[in-house]
Amino acid sequence: MASPVLASLHVFPVKAAQGHAPDQAFVEPWGISGDRRWMLVDDSAKVVTQRQHARLALTRAEPLPGGAVRLSAPDRAPLTVTVPDPVHRTSVQIWGDKVEAVPADEAAGDWFSAFLGIEVRLVHLADPAVNRPIDPDYAHRGETVSFADGFPLLVTSLASLDALNALIAQGDHAQEGPLPMNRFRPNLVVTGTEAWAEDHWSRIAVGEVTFRVAKKCGRCAVTTTDQHTAVRGREPLRTLARHRRIDGKLVFGQNLVPEHPGTLRVGDPLTVLG
Repeated sequence: MASPVLASLHVFPVKAAQGHAPDQAFVEPWGISGDRRWMLVDDSAKVVTQRQHARLALTRAEPLPGGAVRLSAPDRAPLTVTVPDPVHRTSVQIWGDKVEAVPADEAAGDWFSAFLGIEVRLVHLADPAVNRPIDPDYAHRGETVSFADGFPLLVTSLASLDALNALIAQGDHAQEGPLPMNRFRPNLVVTGTEAWAEDHWSRIAVGEVTFRVAKKCGRCAVTTTDQHTAVRGREPLRTLARHRRIDGKLVFGQNLVPEHPGTLRVGDPLTVLG
């Protein structure tokens, strides 16, 4: 078997929207630079994602210099949104966390509201260095995260996806497979490993950056959403429930916490350190 390497990188500037796949990216303490720094909230200031509105899968956020994003979606004129002045802040809720955010220009909320058919606002994370601590059960002192679900980065492997698709092909909803990796919205995709090898990692290096492997990633309904059509099915959750239920969660991938900043490049070697 070939040595493990980084096959692709993925950055999602707006939580729940499509992202992009650069050849290299800088890792900050709270995640890849620019990853999930923007988020949608409803009229009660609670996070809005594909869990509630699968149609968000059809929106795309292209990163621009300075943290700005260019939004696009079917039948919508593109819109460029700049980083708002952090003087005007508001409290928003992402899962169990209250976080300080900065409202974007009203035009951004109007753009998403018209596409989704509900009233939403777009907000920007005020200060990822101090704003949102990682779950203390898995964090070291002072570690923080962006608007990602819970941890700075997510890694998945192509070998594990192949193994999962083989299991889906044997099941009751085989017609839904094979599934692409974009169902799982990872930051890092690696190749050259054994299937499910990541279950046993506790510490890894990818190129010049080392990571603590914090926690297996429990999966939700977003993985059942076709990221090109926004149509939902039964897989992969049905198959994960049969074959990958670990500690009560349906598991695919591992959550990572960077141990120091650095640059990742597609093709970087992956080394298991523990």
